[in-house]
Amino acid sequence: MTSELVVSLARDAVMTMLLVSAPMLISGLLIGLIISIFQAITQVHEMTLTFIPKIIVVAISLLIFLPWIINKMVEFTHRVYGMIPTV
Repeated sequence: MTSELVVSLARDAVMTMLLVSAPMLISGLLIGLIISIFQAITQVHEMTLTFIPKIIVVAISLLIFLPWIINKMVEFTHRVYGMIPTV
């Protein structure tokens, strides 16, 4: 196993992880920004106001993007299994 193969595998793993987690992170970021702007405008600074909408939006985005996430993970797994003969 060469160092180029290890670096390539690590880079592929990190890129897959970033792609898989991006929909939930971006949706949580956007809803948090919207709620923060709403709190700044209305000056309602309730700490629990941010958690429930974020949880709901992240869960909905997970349900929406779940087939795509599974597809990306399966593609990554096939690529890793395809590398086994080269090791």
